[in-house]
Amino acid sequence: MHSDRNKVLMIYPRFNAGSFWNYKATCELAGARHPAAPLGLITVAALLPADWEIRLVDLNTEELDEQELAWADLVMTGGMLPQQDGSLAVIELCRSRGKPVVVGGPDATSTPHLYAAADFRVLGEAEEIMADFVAAWLAGARTGVFQSEMGKTDVAKSPTPRFDLLKFEHYLHVGVQFSRGCPFNCEFCDIIELYGRVPRTKTNAQILTELDTLYGLGYRGHVDFVDDNLIGNKKALKRFLPDLKRWITEKNFPFEFSTEASINLADDEGLMRSMSEANFFTIFVGIESPDTDTLISMQKKQNTRRSLQESVHKIYQAGLFVNAGFILGFDSEKGSVARGMIDCIEDMAIPVCMVGLLYALPNTQLTKRLEREGRLGIPEEADHSQGQGDQCTAGLNFQTSRPRRAILADYKTVLEAVYKPSAFFGRVRRVGRALDCTNRRLELPKSMELQELKSSWRLFWRMTTTKGGVRGEFWKTVIDCLAHNRQALPYVMMMVALYLHLGPFSRQVIAQVQRQIDELDGGGYRALPVEEGAREVAAA
Repeated sequence: MHSDRNKVLMIYPRFNAGSFWNYKATCELAGARHPAAPLGLITVAALLPADWEIRLVDLNTEELDEQELAWADLVMTGGMLPQQDGSLAVIELCRSRGKPVVVGGPDATSTPHLYAAADFRVLGEAEEIMADFVAAWLAGARTGVFQSEMGKTDVAKSPTPRFDLLKFEHYLHVGVQFSRGCPFNCEFCDIIELYGRVPRTKTNAQILTELDTLYGLGYRGHVDFVDDNLIGNKKALKRFLPDLKRWITEKNFPFEFSTEASINLADDEGLMRSMSEANFFTIFVGIESPDTDTLISMQKKQNTRRSLQESVHKIYQAGLFVNAGFILGFDSEKGSVARGMIDCIEDMAIPVCMVGLLYALPNTQLTKRLEREGRLGIPEEADHSQGQGDQCTAGLNFQTSRPRRAILADYKTVLEAVYKPSAFFGRVRRVGRALDCTNRRLELPKSMELQELKSSWRLFWRMTTTKGGVRGEFWKTVIDCLAHNRQALPYVMMMVALYLHLGPFSRQVIAQVQRQIDELDGGGYRALPVEEGAREVAAA
C-alpha cells in the first residue's frame, strides 16, 4: 500500500430523534447543537499512526460534505444502539461511493452480524486491536474482523483522546473517562457484558493530562466523566479525587463535572464530600423501580436495604443534584406500578427522570433468559407499536408477563404526572432549597460569561412566553431559589432549561403511547414517525 493513503474521515452517526437524551431545545438555548461530543471516535483517532491525517464529522451537529468523503482514503464510524440506523446509513453511503469503511463501538460489538456490510469490523475495546487493524490495512487488507477479549483492556495504556478534532462550541459538554466496567450484576444491563464486572481505571496522571489538554485547547465549562459507574472502584476514585481537587484549584476552577454513579454513593459521606470539593455538581443514578421485589429480581440489590428518599437527599446535602432513570415492564410487576413510581419520584424530589420501557438489549442476562423462555420478540398484535428511538418509544421488545396494555397505561400515567409543570417545577424548588453549593465554583472567560448571560436571557424569555402553566411555575421557582438558596440558582436554571426539551418530548411520547393503547383496544392506530408525532402534539 502507498504511504500517502493515510487520510481518515471519522463520521459520528446521528442519534435517533426519539430520546429523552436528545436535549435539542436546551442545546439551542445554550448556542450548542448537541449535548455530548463523540469521545469514542476521538479516542480511536488517538490510536492511529501520528502521521495519518484525520478529520471528524459529527452528523448530529453538521452535514457531511461530499468533498470530505472524496478526500478520505478510509472512513471510520460506529456508535451505540440509538445510533444503529445512522451507522448503517453511513456504511451504505460509503459502499455506494466505493469508500472502505470501518465500523466499531458498543452496538457493532453487541450485534456484529448487523454490520456485515462494513469492510472492516473492530469489535470490543479499541486499545487492544487498533494496532492489528492498522498493520493489516498497511499490508493491503481490504476486509477483516478484529476482536478484543471482553474486559481485558489495560485502560492505563489508553491515549489522550484527540480533543483537538472537536468543535467545542457545538456541544453542551465534553467527556473524559476514568474507568470501565461495573461491579454490579443487573440483569438488563449490557455494560457488564461489554466491559466486565471488574472496573479498570486510568492513572491519576492520565486523567489530569486529559484535563490539561482540554484546558490548553481553551475549553471551559462542563466536563462529563462518562463512566457507567464512577464509584465502581472506590479505592481508585478516592486516590484520584484529592489530585483532581488540587488541579482544579490551581487552574482556578475552569471546569465543573458530572458523572453516573450507583445509589450506594449516599453511604459514603467522605466520598461525596470529596466529589463536591473536586467540583462535581450532578450525578445520574439508575433507580429503575421503587419496588424491592422488582429490584431483587433484576439483581439490583444495591438499591434495596435503604430508603431511596434518604439516600437522594444525602446526595443533595453533599452539593450534588441527582438525575435518575426508571424502567417499567419487569416480570415482577404484579399490578399497576404507576402510583408507586410517581410517589417515589416526588418523595425523592428528582426533577429530571428518564422514564422508559424495559428493552432487552443484546447479550444481556435478560435477553438470554427471555430466549430460553421463548419470549423474545414482539407479539403480532403489538408489532406496530415499535417506533424508532430508545426505550421511550421502542421498549418492550419481548412478550411481557403483565398485559402490555397495562404497562403502557402505567407508563403514560407516570409521564403525565411527573412532567406536569406544577410537579416538575415543584421538585426543582425542593432541590433548590436542599442543595448545598458551598464548594461550587466555575470561573469562565469574559466571552463565555457573555454567552452565559445571553443564554440566561433566552431562557427567561422562553419561560415567560411559554403557556400551559409554565410561566407562573418558572417565576415561582426563581423567586423561591433567590429567597432560600441563591447559590443554587445556576443549577436550578440548568434543570429548568431541560424542561424545554423534557416537557414537549414527554407529551410527544404520551401521544405515541396512547396510539399504541388505542390499537391494542382495537382502535384505528396509525404509527407515526417521531417528528410527526411531535407536530401533532404541538398543534394540539
